Amino acid sequence: KNTTSHNKKERSCTSRATMTLLSTAFTLLLAGTAMNGVRVVHGYEDTCTQFKDIYKDGTELCEVMWDGAFEVTADEESAYTMWFFDAKNNPNDAISRTLFGENTTVDQCHLQYNHKDVPSPEDDKMQECHPWKENSCCHSDTVQSVDSINEGYGPGFEWDRCGPMTQACERFFVMEACFYECEPNAGLFRKFKADTFMGDSTDLDKNTWQMEKMPIKKSFCDSWYTACYNDYFCGKGNFWECEAHYKTNLNNALGETEENNNNQALTIGLSVAGSFAALALLLVGFMVYKEKKGSPMFAAGEAIQNNEGVST
Repeated sequence: KNTTSHNKKERSCTSRATMTLLSTAFTLLLAGTAMNGVRVVHGYEDTCTQFKDIYKDGTELCEVMWDGAFEVTADEESAYTMWFFDAKNNPNDAISRTLFGENTTVDQCHLQYNHKDVPSPEDDKMQECHPWKENSCCHSDTVQSVDSINEGYGPGFEWDRCGPMTQACERFFVMEACFYECEPNAGLFRKFKADTFMGDSTDLDKNTWQMEKMPIKKSFCDSWYTACYNDYFCGKGNFWECEAHYKTNLNNALGETEENNNNQALTIGLSVAGSFAALALLLVGFMVYKEKKGSPMFAAGEAIQNNEGVST
């Protein structure tokens, strides 16, 4: 009677163990099948278009690209230029005297981003923006090379996000950057004046770096348009919109990378789980085989436990 009872317990124990392992094995296999079916979504956005399809002319290029910082003017006698060659004679000083009075002298750098407080001469390292070497609101280290200028405003503000530009086109972007960083007269057109400024310098609504409606020679902007006519730029041609596109695309790319990494981890985990499931099935098969032969794997241990304290 005791032996029969022990055998029933052994078969019950073996059956429960078998079913548990079977359940675990199939669960792992089903999980592997389901998770391997996860689709990785690849999102991308291409906003690059040729200049000729973004802007209708040089006026639109200069006014739209810089979000109203410049106002293109056909009257060459009352408009500034973004480039000149005589470092000892900045023609923009004469334009300021024409617009603001003969006694106008710019002795402060009203724009504040990478700028100095007051204009001053630079050393021989001032090569990329050489027109302003004798009197500049920028430090030569800020504009020491095309690459440093292009990357100086941070990711998303590069002018060549749509690929390398022709040298003729890129040169105009260098000119504009040198003009913004180094030209003392540019500060006369700061959007938010010092006497009304009340906000954070990084606040788009109140800042110390933004310009508004500085008159620029139409001939200069037309030349820029001609030089870049077949080159590519992003979005609708506004630098700040391009930067917003960049952030969106970057966040999407980071999310996609994280998802890919998670999928790789899942793949490794599921491979291990699959191997375990296969081993579990083999073990179950062996246990069933042993049970049919009348020698279940857990019999000995349970028999010893159940026979403790039993007298013969």
